[in-house]
Amino acid sequence: MVSRSRSLIHQADGTQHMVPFVALTRQHDTLSDELRAGFERVMSTDAFILGREVEAFEQEFADFSEASECVGVASGTAALTLALIAAGIGAGDEVVLPGHTFIASALGVLHAGATPVFCDVERDTGLIDPDAAVSVIGARTAAILAVHLYGQACEMERINALARRHGLLVLEDAAQAHGARHDGKRVGSLGDAAAFSFYPSKNLGALGDGGAVCTSDSQLAARVRELRDLGQASKGEHLVVGYNERLDGLQAALLRVKLPHLDGWNAARRRHARRLREGLPDEMVLLGERAATPCVYHLFPVRHQRRDWLARLLRAAGIEIGFHYIRAAHQHAAIANLPPRTRPAELPQAEAWASEELSLPMFAELSEAELQRVAFACRAACMSSDGRHPPPGYDTIGHSGRGLLPGEKSLVPGSTTSRPKSA
Repeated sequence: MVSRSRSLIHQADGTQHMVPFVALTRQHDTLSDELRAGFERVMSTDAFILGREVEAFEQEFADFSEASECVGVASGTAALTLALIAAGIGAGDEVVLPGHTFIASALGVLHAGATPVFCDVERDTGLIDPDAAVSVIGARTAAILAVHLYGQACEMERINALARRHGLLVLEDAAQAHGARHDGKRVGSLGDAAAFSFYPSKNLGALGDGGAVCTSDSQLAARVRELRDLGQASKGEHLVVGYNERLDGLQAALLRVKLPHLDGWNAARRRHARRLREGLPDEMVLLGERAATPCVYHLFPVRHQRRDWLARLLRAAGIEIGFHYIRAAHQHAAIANLPPRTRPAELPQAEAWASEELSLPMFAELSEAELQRVAFACRAACMSSDGRHPPPGYDTIGHSGRGLLPGEKSLVPGSTTSRPKSA
């Protein structure tokens, strides 16, 4: 959920300026000629569903993700569903997944006919806790869904070792982690298969919807190709009951334009995250980041025990924010009818994340001035003594065009106001 409130921040010339949660137009403006050329290529060939652009993107994204195969599909949810079905997972099977994730992770399992079984997450990262996963594995467990949340890879060595001991499939949910690495290896190559989303605001986003399954299992990839295209192995030959979950040629062409820029955009996100970490107040708990799994910051989550009042103050200061997520995955009404064993009464860490998490603006094209405004607005909000009335000078943040509180210096590398934050 993203705030669309009007900004109360003014620049020196008196014009309003709001720090957006995401601003796709900035990215697209820099690529407009290449994107238009991709559009014209598709228009000239009439290959609107699958076709050469999809095949070319599949090869390029497989190479990027260090996987042997990539199969383009209609969405990230479709990628999860089809990967599970292609692996033979369905009715009677259980899939272990974290209690802190987007609902699509659970829906992909349900659409495949399997039952999601939720476990708790790590307090500092919000990622699946391998020790908690062990505690919910049962006789019907067939797979573990490792969700690389916020742009950081899970502890895949431990998860893969756990899966080997129990004979389980490992499916990566990499919808928020395009280009991230674990011990130098790309997500998408860390399990048996990986599901990606190309929703427009992702680190690699289409100009519509799209997704992909990456794997080095050629048989699994072949089954996903059949399933996405109505069960069709060749023209007019339908071998299985399939689905209509094909990637559009246009979206593939546009993704091909963006893919060569992805590493650079991720590097920019990491620079922005470092700047925010330097300037945010100690009252905000920051995402834990492991050296082996550098985060590519699809989102920049912070935690605060009084999240809702903090959100109100930031919105009032012209900072767009989001919540990821306001409810733990096992608490959604959509899955209330699952067996009690699969939905533990309490997942304390997942529920704490849901009650305390707030996402600050994060995208590659953020400016230094915007990063400063976010940092100072957060510091001002946390200086409030009662959670309702900000301290003197709060409502003037940005009116000078500098975004500083009275008496503060500019946030620059090495400045005494620039404080590194521990993970």
